[in-house]
Amino acid sequence: MISPSYVRTLARYNSWQNTNLYGASESLSDAQRKEDRGAFFGSIHATLNHLLWADQTWMNRFGAAPPPGKRSIAEGVSLFEAWDELREERRRFDRVIQDWADNLEPSALEGELTWVSGATGRELTRPRALLIAHLFNHQTHHRGQVHALLTGFGIKPGMTDMPFGENIYAG
Repeated sequence: MISPSYVRTLARYNSWQNTNLYGASESLSDAQRKEDRGAFFGSIHATLNHLLWADQTWMNRFGAAPPPGKRSIAEGVSLFEAWDELREERRRFDRVIQDWADNLEPSALEGELTWVSGATGRELTRPRALLIAHLFNHQTHHRGQVHALLTGFGIKPGMTDMPFGENIYAG
């Protein structure tokens, strides 16, 4: 399904795109970033908090990071109240994801993982490769929401297409 090279490429893409969206968000006021604009999590700030929280949660499930400071999806939208703290933790955690991906062995993609899902409230078991692919798919989904919110403010984030990313391909 996926390979360590694929995971490394998506980890690089993740970092590149987070830098892109956080940079574009810098031109907004704190009130604008926290304004409820009708997205699933309401605001840019809440969506970016959720995304970081989810990344921390999945990386913890993969055994590569401690659990996030908040325990539920609902709490995750307020992981960091201050923009500077959120931005810095995002940068730091992108390095955690990158380091994990850079050292990923093919065996880490094999077998299944069992966890208790906060979204469904029950124990689930799924293939590890699928869950790792989900980590990156989930990131892209919510970054797309942030991109749309930024566009609504008249801000045009940078390029998002993978072929235009410098040094993201880890083939």
